[in-house]
Amino acid sequence: MTTGQISDPFPIDEDAGGGPDVLRRRAERALQAVAFDTIGTGYAEAFPSKDGQLACGRRLLARLEPGAAVLDVGCGSGEPTVRQLVAAGMRVTAVDLSDVMLTLAREARHPGPHPPALHRIDMYDLATERADSAWNLPELGPAGRGTFDAVTAFFSLILLPQDEIPTVLGRLRALLRPDGLLALGMVEADLDHVPLPFLGRELRISGYLREDLERVLLAAGFVIEEQEGRPYAPASTTLPPEEQLFLRCRRVG
Repeated sequence: MTTGQISDPFPIDEDAGGGPDVLRRRAERALQAVAFDTIGTGYAEAFPSKDGQLACGRRLLARLEPGAAVLDVGCGSGEPTVRQLVAAGMRVTAVDLSDVMLTLAREARHPGPHPPALHRIDMYDLATERADSAWNLPELGPAGRGTFDAVTAFFSLILLPQDEIPTVLGRLRALLRPDGLLALGMVEADLDHVPLPFLGRELRISGYLREDLERVLLAAGFVIEEQEGRPYAPASTTLPPEEQLFLRCRRVG
């Protein structure tokens, strides 16, 4: 895989024998990717202010040495997290499922000593054999376990059903070195894959009340070192105000 390029297309037929639940999840994820392909630059227009995300990123960077390996999960167009991490001298691997979002990230300039590596993969497949067999990304499969100093996941896990979020958190933990760091952005709301209108599309969104999110993170093998809640009003009048949670966590065990 060439640094800065987009990886293989979504392997739609890969799980043909995986049963109805697997096929349903793959179909839902494919529809999410199409939705974000359609939304494109509209996402940045609806959410222009990223102060909370940038502040969480700064707190993460204060704990990392230049050149640290960071995985950004659900990078979108790369704004602002890929840009922030690259500018600070991190070695960034960024993943998303939307071709359009990855194209925007690839076309953007990210000044820094290490160009980001941009890959297309379903975050559910990270740290599994499918990262290699379905996506041709062995470095993000079992071979990549323990190789990242930090993981960032800002508002990407909200696209999963609640019963899949602990699984993905466990897989992100597996990719982290011992005592590796996780910077996480979530919406505080008791939602489990609820269909909601989103910039002209329908997306299924999940969230937790903060005490429930704390329990999920602890059970997944993380300790929460910092936590902040911030109210947020999107620029789009079609989207309701929300409470955003930003957490910096550390892998334990």
